[in-house]
Amino acid sequence: MTPRAAEMQAFLDRAGWGDAAVATLAGDASNRRYFRLARETGARAVLMDAPPDKGEDTRPFIALSLWLAEHGFSAPHLLASDPDRGFLLLEDLGDDLFARVAARQPDQEGELYAAAVDLLAELAGVPAPSTVDWPGGGHRLQPYDLAVLLREAMLAPDWYLAGATGGAPSSGLAADFAGLVGEAMAPVAEARDVVVLRDYHAENLLWLPERRGSARVGLLDYQDALAGHPAYDLVSLLEDARRDTSPELQEAMIARYLASRPDLDAETFRSAYAILGAQRNLKIVGIFARLCLRDGKPGYVALIPRVWGHLRRDLQHPALAALAQWVGKHLPEPEPAVLERLAAAAGSGTVGMPA
Repeated sequence: MTPRAAEMQAFLDRAGWGDAAVATLAGDASNRRYFRLARETGARAVLMDAPPDKGEDTRPFIALSLWLAEHGFSAPHLLASDPDRGFLLLEDLGDDLFARVAARQPDQEGELYAAAVDLLAELAGVPAPSTVDWPGGGHRLQPYDLAVLLREAMLAPDWYLAGATGGAPSSGLAADFAGLVGEAMAPVAEARDVVVLRDYHAENLLWLPERRGSARVGLLDYQDALAGHPAYDLVSLLEDARRDTSPELQEAMIARYLASRPDLDAETFRSAYAILGAQRNLKIVGIFARLCLRDGKPGYVALIPRVWGHLRRDLQHPALAALAQWVGKHLPEPEPAVLERLAAAAGSGTVGMPA
């Protein structure tokens, strides 16, 4: 038994789940791992293993779980926790991820997405707190400001461009890109309206039809939440990196959100949607390249063309004309040769930024 496995067993013993059967659940792009626990009585729970020595911290997840539950949203209940060692025991919300339900029952896709959009509209009615309090202290909700938006967008030249061409971008090229991103993000960079969950998409949402209203949407991945613009999570939902959503569904859901938010100017919101869509998709292209090049996970390369399609559509907005021109000139299209070059360099870690 490894030292980490021994720590995990000791945590389960303290929590009263030491005799449970343990089965591995899927991990994610981080260093977190998940396990399903099952007792002979039929009771089930999920164990999160988030090693602090690998940069993981469960405290934000704990604080935001309690905050979301307080406001009626279906974050998993906390059954036991050891934040110092990076273990959480969570309510098991089941296996019905939106992506799986929609694949099994395509005619239910509209209902699923409508529920997810309604949750975002309801979440927008809760002011974003500066600090989320929990029994272990307070978690400061950082702003989704220009510094963060720019740092994320820079992942595209630092990793995707570098991996596609074989060398990091020049300082002048990177500076030009940063300037264009800064100008493009100006209309959204000061927004602190809502808690932005950030990874709000069909593989992080669970369908809980036995519950009512927005509680039918189970939430899984929100520990990186920030205070920002309400369009971001709608983009995350509809411009999904892992599954196709039709233009008709996207338009219907944007219209649904706007209908539920009469306080918003539709044209201004749609502009913000495109701006944040471009930023998010530049970030994801860079993250997928980094996961391949630095972390040796070439499977993410296959997802880049879908994200690129989202990026191309977002960049058609007039507010993004200058940024679109830079991207068209300097970022290679994810053609097969480019994707093969990235995959072939998996794990090399020889280009890009160190983080």
